[in-house]
Amino acid sequence: MKRKKNDDRFSGTDLNCEFRRNNRNPVLLTPKSSASLLILGLLVWLSGCVSSEKLQKNQYLLYSQSVRGNRTISDGELEALIPQRPNRRILRLPITPALWFYQLGSRTYDQEAAQRALDAKRKEYDAFVENPDSTKSYRKQLKRYNRQLTRLRRRADEGNWAMRTLGEPPAYFYETDAKENARKMQRYLFNKGFLRGTATYTIDSTRTLGRRIRVTYTIQENIPFHLNQITYQIADARVDSIVRPTLEKASVLKKGERFDADKVEAERIRIEELLRNNGYYSFTRQYIPLPLDVLDVDSVRNDSTDSTRHRLNMWVRIANPPGQSRHPVYRIGEVEVRVARAEDRFSIDTVRYNGIRFHLGRQQYSMRLLDSRIFLRPDSLYRLKNFQDTQRQLFLLNQFSFANISFIDTTKLHLRTRINLLPIDKYEMTTEGGIFVLYQGQGYPGPFGNLSFRIHNIFSGLGTFETSLRYGIEATTGYGSNTTIGVSQEFGLNTSLLFPHILFPGKVRFLFNRLSPRTQISLGYNYISRPDYGRRLLRTALSYNWLKDNNKQFNFIIADINYLKATIKPNDDGRAFENYLKSQDSLGSTIRNSFRSAFASNIGFVYTYNTNVLGQNRRANFLRISLESGGTTLNFFSNQQLQNFFKTTETSGLQYYKYLRANVDFRHYIPVQSKTTLAFRVNTGLVYGYGENNHTAPYEKLFFAGGSSSIRAWLPRRLGAGSAIPYSVNASTLIPEFKKDRNGNNTGQFRYDFEQPGDILLEASAELRTHLFHLGGDINGAFFVDAGNVWTLRDHPNRFGENFQLRKSNSEFLSRNFVQQIAVGTGIGLRIDFSFFIIRFDGAIKVYDPARYFLYAPDANGYIVDGKQPYKDFIDERFFLPKFRFDKMFKGPNPLVINFGIGYPF
Repeated sequence: MKRKKNDDRFSGTDLNCEFRRNNRNPVLLTPKSSASLLILGLLVWLSGCVSSEKLQKNQYLLYSQSVRGNRTISDGELEALIPQRPNRRILRLPITPALWFYQLGSRTYDQEAAQRALDAKRKEYDAFVENPDSTKSYRKQLKRYNRQLTRLRRRADEGNWAMRTLGEPPAYFYETDAKENARKMQRYLFNKGFLRGTATYTIDSTRTLGRRIRVTYTIQENIPFHLNQITYQIADARVDSIVRPTLEKASVLKKGERFDADKVEAERIRIEELLRNNGYYSFTRQYIPLPLDVLDVDSVRNDSTDSTRHRLNMWVRIANPPGQSRHPVYRIGEVEVRVARAEDRFSIDTVRYNGIRFHLGRQQYSMRLLDSRIFLRPDSLYRLKNFQDTQRQLFLLNQFSFANISFIDTTKLHLRTRINLLPIDKYEMTTEGGIFVLYQGQGYPGPFGNLSFRIHNIFSGLGTFETSLRYGIEATTGYGSNTTIGVSQEFGLNTSLLFPHILFPGKVRFLFNRLSPRTQISLGYNYISRPDYGRRLLRTALSYNWLKDNNKQFNFIIADINYLKATIKPNDDGRAFENYLKSQDSLGSTIRNSFRSAFASNIGFVYTYNTNVLGQNRRANFLRISLESGGTTLNFFSNQQLQNFFKTTETSGLQYYKYLRANVDFRHYIPVQSKTTLAFRVNTGLVYGYGENNHTAPYEKLFFAGGSSSIRAWLPRRLGAGSAIPYSVNASTLIPEFKKDRNGNNTGQFRYDFEQPGDILLEASAELRTHLFHLGGDINGAFFVDAGNVWTLRDHPNRFGENFQLRKSNSEFLSRNFVQQIAVGTGIGLRIDFSFFIIRFDGAIKVYDPARYFLYAPDANGYIVDGKQPYKDFIDERFFLPKFRFDKMFKGPNPLVINFGIGYPF
């Protein structure tokens, strides 16, 4: 290995992409060897190798880089310090198609010509903007110029389309980069308590790599240093009286812990926030010296009781301002609030309320509500929290597009405060449309449109009135065996009033001022018309909502009242659906009650904890707990009174429901690399109906499994319940029904024609998400595994495998414990990320199907469920993954199920 003077690139032998011809020993190519050479040539072609003409002398590509020797510090922490990245490879093989596309595009790319085109367009633009005007044609031409300049600038800086979109520029190796990376790693070791740690690098350029370099960073952490004594030296006595009482419980620095520069910085931030919340407006962390200034190196010694640890002492000093004996303490002075637009400057009214001067424009506002969101009160001690809460609460009123707080005078230690608020338009209308409707059943493409209208500051009380109209059409199938695709229509009209406080008599309404309180009163009507049935829903609700912080949200549903009217249509699909309901009646199911006219009311509480931020790849959690009680007020009446009032009978009358429902949804996100995330989800729920004549909950409150945000190897809401077999609507006994191909042959696929509601839900998913390439937007891929099912709660004698059981039953047929009834699916997904929304496609296949466990009789009786058939006819195909075939991807027994969605599944 030699290195030229004044050249920081690693030198070596040029071995890349050289093919020499050997005339002395000709080789006879057999068909087998020809195929091998063809495959080898294809791999070399895809490898994106850089020819000798492309690479300068002593220029090399960065093939890979790794970290070795570290034990305590993770690989991810150290690799994050390396800004250079090798070209992307496939399956860690020397195959880099992105680099090949970049080189392919560079063959037809002329950077000088691209720069000349950009310069020429800039001259045209400069000449055009010299004579501006306000005409429509001028604005149109200006937009055209901006688009052209953006396109030409991108071409000059990043290359042509193939280089930018499909390609990736070569990742060259420079030894100065490796030296700098090693220095950064050594500094990082020092900041993490390994004061005597070292970081070095080695270079591998063996002949098998060609003109490529493999870099290995070797880490030696050595013995860590732990904090022994932490001494705070505070010059200002008042500051000392504020900081010292918090050290025992709130301090980030703890005796005995390994020294960590990040924790030292966190302690500096904590002290800064503490003091700024106690009147020290001008205090900054610069008054607390950096870690290198507070370490007493002479105190470093070996611990006599532990040879594997070093201990050191630390001094945390809080200095005074230069030339002053103490830090100044500030109070809030005069406070004025300006709520006006620029055109309102001639019609501004000045109102003084509760010690604050308000300058209002043309709109009127509730002074009491607006004043309750301002926590910077005249003559009060300055507190950073009051400043932040005021700005946050004013913005969350959703009445102002701009909220700014400034201190325009700091003399005499009083902060004269000005709050500028820019109102949004009083009337707002938005429209949206699309080509998909996500219906609760099996969805197909269809158009939809949504029109929304809002009135802000309604009744001059900072409230919002909102109404939205939605109409959508989707293709769907009915319940018949040979039904054709029909049309499902959805119409919805929803109105709501939102008030920025808790709507309650007395002073309770102002107890939540710092928690972004909101009261919502809503009234809505929804109509769904399917080929087999129709459902009309009238709903009104009252709820309270508040935020404890940015991560915690509470929602208390005071009342949610629903009136449902469902009708079964008198056509072939309706008759097939009626037969399905009759078969359910014979099995003891209460699902028919969900398709009768009904009255349902509930109260509930929802808690949401969310630290996940869309677009940020970091460790985060999401937890949603929902508790609901339906028909609670009906418990104050006797069953006879309720039957008389609702005119409820076994077959007619208005149904009413009494039920309890709970749902817990937990998600955890782990960043693996900068653009790779491992996401987990566990979702479970229970609903219990305890009505006298109706032992179920409304259909919308039951649980379902399967679909784009559930177990993706099954159709939406078609999994389960338990190990139940999908069966024919005309069957009086449990007879599985299979799909048939065009020739009438059995395909082996179960018919999932019916939604399968359940009382118990248990499902879990794991998904590995990673970035693939950029094409108009970020194209991301995913590999996932889903598992779960739904079960019924009560045991019916005529239902097989649907009820939830902790133990294996005495029956040898179908009734198994719930663990054996957990379905498993797996698949891959594609996500197209346009930053403002994400389009998702997932393809999944079944791995374990609990329904594939039955007795088979080869005679006309089909599948027998009485358990009397001999075991020679027993079929167990629950492990169903081997049934998937690529040649029959969509038509085989285990077909690929495609799911479409907007956003991530979880």
